[in-house]
Amino acid sequence: MVLIGGGGHASVLADILFQQNRQIIAVICPDDISSRKIFKGISHLTLDHEIQKFPPDQIRLINGLGILPHSNIRTKVNSHFIQMGYQFDSVIANSAIISDYVELGAGAQILSRAIIQTGVTIGENSIINTSAIIEHDCYIGNNNHIAPGAILCGGVTTSDAVYIGANATIIQGITITKDSIIGAGAVITKDILSSSICYPNKGLVKNLK
Repeated sequence: MVLIGGGGHASVLADILFQQNRQIIAVICPDDISSRKIFKGISHLTLDHEIQKFPPDQIRLINGLGILPHSNIRTKVNSHFIQMGYQFDSVIANSAIISDYVELGAGAQILSRAIIQTGVTIGENSIINTSAIIEHDCYIGNNNHIAPGAILCGGVTTSDAVYIGANATIIQGITITKDSIIGAGAVITKDILSSSICYPNKGLVKNLK
């Protein structure tokens, strides 16, 4: 395995891979990663073209870049290396609970204690983060990020490039269209149009004195 990225998300993925005795032979990251103990002893490459040291038919890649709202860097990196002939492996944490009747796209990542129920489809290069719950018959598009603790009830559909924030709740049967952002803690009870941003009401702080 060659891991693309050397930040927090990459560290989490590396930890999962090591628990599964999967070997990472190199990390590609332009930044200094020496402060992250998990990468100690792994070859550190700083330029994308250095991947060519490894023929595409001999290694698989892991996309260690996270997904933030309004950012498509992870998607661009994914496309860049695929065009070079490389393929991305999926990562599934040992503690994740996944039905045998789930379809996972190439490069999908399912992190610790996530739950994915029967009839679900997870698109390519999507992240289902820690303790997120995807209930039955949901369809998750490509390049999505379902953040920690988010809950998608049955039959939810998300298009490509949707970001659902931590602890958000999407009730059953909702459709969230392409390039939309659901803020942390939001409760979504109606369909969301393309390129929408939906944040919950901010907490009101009053001085009671």
